[in-house]
Amino acid sequence: MAASVEDIAATAGYTRGAFYSNFEGKTDLLLELLQRDHDKVEADAQWIFDRCTTREDMMAASLDCFRLLNDQPESYLLWIEAKLHSARDDRFRAKFCSLFRKQQEHMAGCISTIAECTGAQLPLPAEMLALGLVALREGMQSRRAADSCNLPDERFDVVLTRFLAFILSGSGARPTDGAS
Repeated sequence: MAASVEDIAATAGYTRGAFYSNFEGKTDLLLELLQRDHDKVEADAQWIFDRCTTREDMMAASLDCFRLLNDQPESYLLWIEAKLHSARDDRFRAKFCSLFRKQQEHMAGCISTIAECTGAQLPLPAEMLALGLVALREGMQSRRAADSCNLPDERFDVVLTRFLAFILSGSGARPTDGAS
């Protein structure tokens, strides 16, 4: 959020007036960029899952989605900037959290769809698993951004994909005798 409106407009090839005719300010621009990023992720995931016909395809597609999400450092930095900004701006936080919840709901929907198609018994509700997967992915992305030498893509990929495979394998399923 340090760039000036003039710098943003100039980089985009527009005038300051053109900027303000489309956005109230930089926070509105940030929300628009986040929404576009979210929409792209949803569309990419849908494209991947639409091609699945077997359980194996669905498992491979779910892992492909995570790999796709993990391979977008610009997107990650955009969301980090938004999180930091939301900690300082109550008005922005309300709008940002709404978009953040959409992201988590989309992840929960993907998990539910994968579980239904693969016959996996989820160890927790899809919403809780989505929260955990989002947090795990974000934590690993944060760690990789700060220390990429010790968290290469292969390790990042293995942790997230194996975690996803574990929860969808039924190995982590809750006991059926009522014990928790």
